[in-house]
Amino acid sequence: MSLTTPNKTYAIIVAGGIGSRMLSDIPKQFLLLNNRPMMMYTIEAFYHCQAHPEIIVVLHPDHHDYWLQLCVAHNFVIPHQLVGGGDTRFQSVKNGLNVIDGDGIIAVHDAVRPLVDVKVIDQSYMVAAEKGNAIVAVQSRDSIRQLKNNQTAAVPRDEIYLVQTPQAFHSDILRKAYEQDYHSNFTDDASVVELSGVDIHLVNGNHTNIKVTFPEDIAIAEMLLGKSAR
Repeated sequence: MSLTTPNKTYAIIVAGGIGSRMLSDIPKQFLLLNNRPMMMYTIEAFYHCQAHPEIIVVLHPDHHDYWLQLCVAHNFVIPHQLVGGGDTRFQSVKNGLNVIDGDGIIAVHDAVRPLVDVKVIDQSYMVAAEKGNAIVAVQSRDSIRQLKNNQTAAVPRDEIYLVQTPQAFHSDILRKAYEQDYHSNFTDDASVVELSGVDIHLVNGNHTNIKVTFPEDIAIAEMLLGKSAR
C-alpha cells in the first residue's frame, strides 16, 4: 500500500478533563513531567510530525488564562488555537470541529497521552487519507476474561485491541458523525463514527503511548521520556 501525506491536516487535542483520579487540584494535563506541563509534550509531538497539522486545543474556559500563563513561564511558543471545552468529551470534540472551516484529515488526540510517537501520528494521517479513518490501537499483551451474569469466560487475546489516540478521519466523515445526538456509549471518536455507519480501520500504535490517568503514571511517563531523550 502506497501512502502519501494528505494536503491539509488538523489536530484536535482534547484537554477538558479535571483529573479527579489523579488526586490533584491541578487538572492532569497541566501536571509537570520532568518540570514541564504534560500537554506541552503532546502539542510538540503534533508540531514536529511531517503532516504539520493546524493544532486546536480544546480546554475548559476556566483554564485558558492558566494555560497561557504556563506558556509564558515555559517559553512555549508553538502556534495553537484555544477553544472552550464542553461538559462531555463528545461536546468538546464538537466544539473543536466547529472552528475548522476547511476539508482535510482531522486527528483527535488526548492531551494526557504525551508520549505519542510522531511516526504513529503521521501513519494515522496517511491511512485516514486513503481509507477514511485510522484508529491507533495495540494488541492486548494480557489474557482477557469477560464477566457476564456473574460468570467469566476467556476471550481470545489475539482478537483484542486496546484503543488509543490519535484517531484520524476525513473531515466530512467526522462532521457527519458528530451531527448525531450524544449517547452514553460514545467513549471515543471511533465509537461515534462507527454508529454513523462507517467501518473502522485500525493502525498499529505502541504500548508506550500511555494515557496518564493515575498518580503512578507520572513516574512511568517521566521514565519513558528520559529513555526517549537519550
